[in-house]
Amino acid sequence: MIKQVIAGVKRTLGLHRPGRSLLILPDDTFLVSYPKSGNTWARLLIANLLSPEKPADFQAINELVPDPESETKRHFARMPRPRVIKSHFVFDPRYPRVIYIVRDPRDVVISEYHYQRKTRRIADGYPLAEYVEHFIAGDTYPNNGSWGQHVGSWLMSRHDDPRLLLVRYEDLLSNSERELGRIATFLSISASTDRLAEVIRLSSADRMRELEAWQTDASSLMRGSRKDVAFVRTAKSGGWKSELPASLAEKIETAWGPLMGYLQYELQFPPRYRDLDPTALVRSGV
Repeated sequence: MIKQVIAGVKRTLGLHRPGRSLLILPDDTFLVSYPKSGNTWARLLIANLLSPEKPADFQAINELVPDPESETKRHFARMPRPRVIKSHFVFDPRYPRVIYIVRDPRDVVISEYHYQRKTRRIADGYPLAEYVEHFIAGDTYPNNGSWGQHVGSWLMSRHDDPRLLLVRYEDLLSNSERELGRIATFLSISASTDRLAEVIRLSSADRMRELEAWQTDASSLMRGSRKDVAFVRTAKSGGWKSELPASLAEKIETAWGPLMGYLQYELQFPPRYRDLDPTALVRSGV
């Protein structure tokens, strides 16, 4: 009874987390990705774009690029427009504009595995092979579906739609200035070459590790988690080649090879078909 009263008061005052019930405004832009695909890094980059006077930190990204599952309804109501909002949700037709970050699922599963260790959802000795099976089935983040379902839902629904900006995590790593420039343009933010370079420096993996060391509890992603397992790990692409056994990589490619090929991820095992558009890939059930 007391919990219900407290929840009611919070809702009345706008102190509850809105989640999917967030009131979406026509000029909102959503930063969307499947979990562990580089969303936190992208949030920091965007937060630094939005905050030229003061370098953004983990507290600032909660304020500047908030998550409806972590921040209050009141916070969203008080944000200046246009807003940039984080999301891990599958396709939502209400989202007016979307920056979609996609990452090689073979790297995603490794990042996920270690993050689940950090948050104590799995033990250190949990079998990676078993985790990969759950990952493919969409059981590791059941509210978000599998990697293929999540990515496919957005590519199918917004393919060639100017309201969606597709950014590969790997391209953001290898050509940060170009990709950040695309993001800034999409957000109608004017940024010189020098400004882009400064934002990239302020959002580097080394700086994120520094922030993690002294601001862990400022992020809902790390609050209460293990301190002996890093949140910011290698911050590189292709780590799966040394951490993921070939048999497990093959299982992931078997599940989503055509979609991975469409996204120009190098495959170790021949795909069944190539050069299909994403709508055909999703219709075919891959």
